Amino acid sequence: MTILALLTAGYWTATHWNSNRAHSVGEPLDAFNGVAVYYNGGVQNVEGRTVAPDGYNLGLRYQCVEFVKRYYYQRFGHKMPNDKGHARDFFQPALANGAVNPERGLLQYRNGAGDLPREEDLIVFAPWVFNRYGHVAIVSAVDEDSIEIIQQNPGPFGTSRERLPLDSQTGAPRVAHDRVLGWLRLAPTQPVALAER
Repeated sequence: MTILALLTAGYWTATHWNSNRAHSVGEPLDAFNGVAVYYNGGVQNVEGRTVAPDGYNLGLRYQCVEFVKRYYYQRFGHKMPNDKGHARDFFQPALANGAVNPERGLLQYRNGAGDLPREEDLIVFAPWVFNRYGHVAIVSAVDEDSIEIIQQNPGPFGTSRERLPLDSQTGAPRVAHDRVLGWLRLAPTQPVALAER
């Protein structure tokens, strides 16, 4: 076997296989406002597609996109106009800060443009060498110097909750994480919430 073949096989195994035997794929790990976070194993593992009872596509089961779309659907009844796409596709760089993202039907804010995320915003991370699809999560708490996110599919040994520092020393507050592109939120005129489930 060539070195390239070995590296390819190793990468596939690391990103598709469940290397953490403490959890099984599909196991509930956490929840936020009644919406569950499930364990996925390797970050590129796929267990089929989740579709809402009305036929709305929620995404590939146990991936990060499936969690944030399921969260907005169950919590707010929100259906994204474009129900497809990877995490990296959720942020449109050409949009003005605070403009409506037409593919997601949500307001979009750029990291470092002056606004801070709020609880229940959908936060978007850029791709990187080990995840070319990007990442999305939900902001679960905001305090003076950090935010907490809740996420699905952070990797077999990742955690469902993670704190990210806030930095306001440059004059424009920002989430101090190199891959945070920005966040999306419901417009004030959109329905606030469905009845608690």
